[in-house]
Amino acid sequence: MEELLWRRPSLCGDGNNCPEVAITGDTVHIRSSLLPSSTAQLTLTEWRDLLAGIRNGEFDV
Repeated sequence: MEELLWRRPSLCGDGNNCPEVAITGDTVHIRSSLLPSSTAQLTLTEWRDLLAGIRNGEFDV
């Protein structure tokens, strides 16, 4: 498996409770900085749908 380049939002700074994302080809890998060994994989379409849902407030409680 190739080494992933993980990125986190700039607002997290050096915090240790942040989402992290690595994009490779047609796969988006996501994880929490609290549990870096647990990752999820999304297709680019799933990633775009997730971001659109977040922007549209679909997950607001």
